[in-house]
Amino acid sequence: MTMRMTPPNSQTYSQILKSTILMGGSSLVNVALSIVRNKAMAVLLGPEGVGLMGLYSAILDIAQAVAGLGVGSSGVRQIAEAAGTDDADRIARSAAVLRRISLALGLFGAFLLLALAFPISDFTFGDYQHAGGIALLSLAIFFRLVSAGQTALIQGLRGIADLARINVLAGLFGTAVSIPLIYLFGMQAIAPSLIVIAAASILPTWWYSRRICTRPPPMPAHQFGREVSALLRLGFVFMASGLLTFGAAYAIRLIVLKEGGVMAAGLYQAAWGLGGLYAGFILQAMGTDFYPRLTAAANNNAECNRLVNEQAEISMLLAGPGLLATLTLAPLMMSLFYSTEFHGAVDLLRWICLGMMLRIISWPMGFIVVAKRTQAIFFWTEVAAAVVHVGLAWLLVSLFGTPGAGMAFFGLYVWHSILIYVVVRKLAGFRWSCANRRHALLFLPLSGLVFLAFQVLPLWPATAIGSIAVALTGLYSLRMLVDLLPPESVPAVIRGWIAKSA
Repeated sequence: MTMRMTPPNSQTYSQILKSTILMGGSSLVNVALSIVRNKAMAVLLGPEGVGLMGLYSAILDIAQAVAGLGVGSSGVRQIAEAAGTDDADRIARSAAVLRRISLALGLFGAFLLLALAFPISDFTFGDYQHAGGIALLSLAIFFRLVSAGQTALIQGLRGIADLARINVLAGLFGTAVSIPLIYLFGMQAIAPSLIVIAAASILPTWWYSRRICTRPPPMPAHQFGREVSALLRLGFVFMASGLLTFGAAYAIRLIVLKEGGVMAAGLYQAAWGLGGLYAGFILQAMGTDFYPRLTAAANNNAECNRLVNEQAEISMLLAGPGLLATLTLAPLMMSLFYSTEFHGAVDLLRWICLGMMLRIISWPMGFIVVAKRTQAIFFWTEVAAAVVHVGLAWLLVSLFGTPGAGMAFFGLYVWHSILIYVVVRKLAGFRWSCANRRHALLFLPLSGLVFLAFQVLPLWPATAIGSIAVALTGLYSLRMLVDLLPPESVPAVIRGWIAKSA
């Protein structure tokens, strides 16, 4: 009896895995760079410096969400739709509009943050001490928004290999410049280092985006206006979503800051960075390649549901063992990536890992809502998620301290996973495949078991249980992935090992 609702399409699985490996490979390079960068920041700045960097990053994210008007995300869809027509002139026009509006929004965002530096400093820190640093971040906003427009163009045309190269080049340059800045100038260099990291992607995104589009034909003002209107109409929904997401992240950092000070904010930032490190490259690949493919099939519910199930299956098989390993080796990873000063974030990291496991499962479903342009549903599910996340954090941080922020993240995805499944079931008749239900029934209970082991058992027995779970799920995932792929794409050594163990 088949374990899937539809026959497995090995070529589709190969495409998903190829794009995941391309983006994941670049992410792994950035993971290595982040080990170096995080270690340097932790040693040179300590938890307080890491906390300040996290707060500055949260301010940047909110400013980008507001000033960007969602154009980066809506641009991907517009370029993907133009590419689907194979009309070179339409693609060139859409690309030209996207570039121009991104430049204008970058300038707008820079001036907006510059003008609001003093009130933002007072609201966040209760004084004007950090107003100068926040004002400097206006440069980072400009670089981020211009780069986001160029990246949207490449992503809409599914230039996955180019995006992977951009990630590596930006990571290398950002790390090479930001660490010496922090070493020479300490806390004073936090804002400049964030500017450098934002600027690092400008040149490579410009270089790769200019190669893939010809000069657009002459465009009358009314046609330019229509293109901009289409971008902004859908972009407004993405802007609201981004503002809710980043606003919730900012609010939770403020809750942690008020409860435990900058030290606690640093612990939260460290745990959040590590918890999303492994899952991040899966989610990045999902948004980069999967979203344009799903957009093309948005009007065909059966095809749409098949693509979501296939993406979710690959994502679970790749992410499950890694998240279990992070959960098991949390103290070691905290020391490796940061320092022993950050060991207070270990419990927080484990809660975040549980939430990330659910996030990996629920994210592919959420793309159905976006691809079908059901803006009202998308908006209200994002509102509900932000309210639940911040509400849980406010309650749980006051009761349990900093680990309460991790509990809130886990609670959010318990609730959100159920909600989004109900929504897409009604919207597209979505159902999980038998294979995905089986994978979820393996990874979710095992994650809970390993987590509980660390709560009730001494360190070494709990670590042994976690290590066994990592080994078993790693072998299981490898075997399942081999079964999904065309035989010719699997190395002979792995095929032979699988045949012997069968």
